[in-house]
Amino acid sequence: MNPARYNRRIHILQPLRGEDNEGIPVLTWSPHISLWAAVKPLRGREYFQAAAINQENTLRVEIRYRTGITSEMRVQYAGKLYNINAILDPDEAHRELHLMCLEVQEHGGDEAGGHG
Repeated sequence: MNPARYNRRIHILQPLRGEDNEGIPVLTWSPHISLWAAVKPLRGREYFQAAAINQENTLRVEIRYRTGITSEMRVQYAGKLYNINAILDPDEAHRELHLMCLEVQEHGGDEAGGHG
């Protein structure tokens, strides 16, 4: 493992669930940890959905192995937010984690925290 390849700063955000003044459930995102990572775009794909063109960006974010990262969290990188769809431990060696991430679409209702 070459430490020099972890040359991008990312932030892991955790969901905080609460209620507003009227008792309506609210989801906000709070910083959990900042890490150095290797960020690799996997594809940029345009697709038609509901008569609109959406850009789907998928990243593989490689970090040193650590516990406590879950798929309920998000990655913030280069001013964008990404849902963590899968967490992989290559060869189950506990040396690094690969976070498979999909960009959060601002107009898709993901501000409230859904993965869908």
